[in-house]
Amino acid sequence: MEKFDLMTLPYASEALEPIISRETIGFHHGKHLQAYVNNLNAAIAGTPFESKTLEEIVLTAEGGMLNNAGQILNHNLYFGQFMAPKEDNKPTGALAETINAQFGSFEQFQEDFVKKGVGLFGSGWVWLSAAEDGRLVITQEPNAANPIQKGLIPLLTFDVWEHAYYLDYQNRRPDHLKALWSIINWEEVASRYEK
Repeated sequence: MEKFDLMTLPYASEALEPIISRETIGFHHGKHLQAYVNNLNAAIAGTPFESKTLEEIVLTAEGGMLNNAGQILNHNLYFGQFMAPKEDNKPTGALAETINAQFGSFEQFQEDFVKKGVGLFGSGWVWLSAAEDGRLVITQEPNAANPIQKGLIPLLTFDVWEHAYYLDYQNRRPDHLKALWSIINWEEVASRYEK
C-alpha cells in the first residue's frame, strides 16, 4: 500500500484559466507531481521513513528522498492556495496588517516578492513565510527546499520551475508571477498565518 497519494485539486483543471491553462495543470499536477509521489513512495518503502509525515521527511531526509518529499510538500501548498478570483484580490485581517507594517503596502510586498522570484537562478520557489514571532519573511528556496527547513511557517509560494509556466508564458517568468496574484485564495493563505 502506498503511503502518499496525489493530492486532489480543490477546483476543476480549467478553473485557473487564463492565468494557468488546463494543459499546464495537466502536466504540472498530473505528470510532475504524480512522478514525485511515485518516486517518494518507492524510495521510502521498507525504510524508517515509511512511518513519517512529509514534513518529517523534508526535515530529516537527504538526496532523492528529500527532493521528492520537498516537491510534494511544496506543490500541495502551491496548488491549495489558488482559486479565489475577486475584483480586488488582496489579503485582509492580521495578515494584511502585518504585510502593510513590514513592507509599507501590499503593492510593495508584491513587487518585492516578484523580484525575488524573478531573481532566483535556476529552478525553485519563492515563499512568504512567518517566523515564530509573526514576522513575515520572503525567501528564495532552490530546487525542492521548503522554509520549514529554516524554522519558518510557509504561507504562500510561487513555483518558478519552468514546468509551472512554460506552456503558457514560455520564458516570461515575470509575466507569470505577476499574473498569479489575481487567483490567490487569501483566506487560505491567511488561515496558515493565523494558526
